[in-house]
Amino acid sequence: MIVKSIAALAALLPLAVQAEEPVRTESVEVLGHYDNGVGTSGAASQGMVTAALIANRPALRPGELLEFVPGVIVTQHSGDGKANQYFLRGFNLDHGTDFATFVDGMPVNMRTHAHGQGYTDLNFLMPELVDRIYYKKGPYYADEGDFASAGAAHLGLFNKLKQNIASLTVGEHQYQRGMLAGSVPLGAGNLLYGAELAHNNGPWTNPEAFRKSVGVLRYSQGSSEQQFNVTAMSYKGSWYASTQVPERAVQSGALDPYGAVDPSDGGITSRYSLSANYRQRDPGTLLLANAYIVQSSLSLFGNYTYFLDDPVNGDQARQVEKRRMAGFDVAHTWFGKVAGLDVSNKVGVQGRYDYLDPLALYSTTKRQTTRTISESRVKEGSLGAYVENTVQWQEWLRSVAGLRYDRYRFDVHSNIEGNSGKVGAGVTSPKLALVLGPWKQTEFFINYGEGFHSNDARGTTLHTTAKELEAADPVAPLVKTRGAELGMRTEIVAGLQSSMALWKLRSGSELVFSGDAGDTAPSRGGYRYGIEWNNHYIARPWLLFDLDLAYSRSHYTEDDPAGNYIPGAVGKVASFGTTITDIGPWSGAFQLRYFGPRPLIEDNSQRSDSTVIAYARVGYQFNRHWALSLDGFNLFNRKASDIDYYYASRLPGEPAEGVNDMHNHPGEPRTFRLTLRATF
Repeated sequence: MIVKSIAALAALLPLAVQAEEPVRTESVEVLGHYDNGVGTSGAASQGMVTAALIANRPALRPGELLEFVPGVIVTQHSGDGKANQYFLRGFNLDHGTDFATFVDGMPVNMRTHAHGQGYTDLNFLMPELVDRIYYKKGPYYADEGDFASAGAAHLGLFNKLKQNIASLTVGEHQYQRGMLAGSVPLGAGNLLYGAELAHNNGPWTNPEAFRKSVGVLRYSQGSSEQQFNVTAMSYKGSWYASTQVPERAVQSGALDPYGAVDPSDGGITSRYSLSANYRQRDPGTLLLANAYIVQSSLSLFGNYTYFLDDPVNGDQARQVEKRRMAGFDVAHTWFGKVAGLDVSNKVGVQGRYDYLDPLALYSTTKRQTTRTISESRVKEGSLGAYVENTVQWQEWLRSVAGLRYDRYRFDVHSNIEGNSGKVGAGVTSPKLALVLGPWKQTEFFINYGEGFHSNDARGTTLHTTAKELEAADPVAPLVKTRGAELGMRTEIVAGLQSSMALWKLRSGSELVFSGDAGDTAPSRGGYRYGIEWNNHYIARPWLLFDLDLAYSRSHYTEDDPAGNYIPGAVGKVASFGTTITDIGPWSGAFQLRYFGPRPLIEDNSQRSDSTVIAYARVGYQFNRHWALSLDGFNLFNRKASDIDYYYASRLPGEPAEGVNDMHNHPGEPRTFRLTLRATF
């Protein structure tokens, strides 16, 4: 299949070349890759990445778009159809807890999710349609609520493409992707469309057989003063998963590193959404509003302990959810002068309602249900309101003060007696930022804020554990966080944007609801602090360098004989990138990522190895309409883990209590993908 695909792609090249004589590509303004200049933000760790950089850097998976946020690491511990694993600022964010992600105002984080709180699956996103990534770190922003303690990313889509695009990508392991996107005038506005079909087997002994289909339709109308858009999106995916494998089985030769103990693991998922955005600007006010409805489903099969609980049939479980979600976000800003000072006042209201039925966990064997562990119907609603005041006190001093209040209501109907109920909770979050400067193209920031994340609704009414049917205590519905940051941003060196941030963050609890067990994993409060240094250097109009370094320390706030290290808390992260454009018809990119070692259990006696991965791209523009690019992933073919865990599991013939061992999910070996792209 892969040979035929490459042959077919190669057959198109003569047609592409003879279509027109080669021409010099249009100049790409490297300065346009970022909008992080002095005077553009309220914190050193805030910024924006544009489509120009997104288009020039290779990505193995759609979720890696979040790695454009400095300091973020994106990995995968199971099949590509699942949400990725995310790391930032000393957090193992799991599948998204404590990092809020939005696409055109729609929250991607799924609360009270079958597989984990804040589940963030970006597989429904087409990277070619992403216009910008606006990122923030820390709980310092009044318009950010649930899950935004470590940070937030807002991905915005194009209203109109400059050119229509069609591409075909083929690669090793039967990777195939076809993509079509464009925009056409319609009435007084524009209709943008996009479609994607993809397949990938991966390097796994049992082919992943990941299949996905994505569709996008977007109608937009208006000018910069007044505009609106309506967007419909669809996504379906299915796959078989090779999850993390026990190190002892690999070392003994009983299992290939790319093998699976249970080859029937995997899943089926879907997501359909309809959203609308409205913007109106006049000299004195700015109105922003969006609304959305989402319907999603997931059926996920996973076996991580193998035969520990059931020595005959195995421990595979099926996590199921069907969700309907609706919400809105309205913000109004007034601009004016008070006592000769420039002042703006912003008021916002955000609401969201999730209805899940069923939300369930089943025991299965080779995807066949053997018993019901738990089944629930959940209704979860929230309403958040905030005010924010900005005053330009002097040319060198600006303040941003905000206050936010969120109210949640949980309604759980469980099949386990005593686990049903209704719970309400609220939280107030003050925010403050001071911006000093600029002096000699350098400014300084002082930030403070309180935030929160919600816990799984089932944990708030929990009185009996799902598997063991033992007594348990309910958890706090909302977990408070507090953070502060000192930052600096400078452009004193020509062509260099450099920022540095010293930060700290305290969390009231590290509690998480474990979708694999169906109950809450108890933990203590956490404390994290660190430093980040981000650099973007334009060495030549055609050459851009990026260097992002981050260091953090994490520990629990309460002493325990088991240890005070937070498992999975990443300490060191580094990223180096080079982007080359406009060298005649040639272009290229190189990205090197370092993901440091981290504790896997509380006493730090078990640690993961570090991971170093390199990506690269070489592109050639034949003429105005045809281009070819070659992407290389894990360029140096390093044997590294995407993720490491340490826990007890049991293989056939092992003791009933299992064996404590390292469990790894290997990163993919060196892989190449070839893309033929046409614009028209």
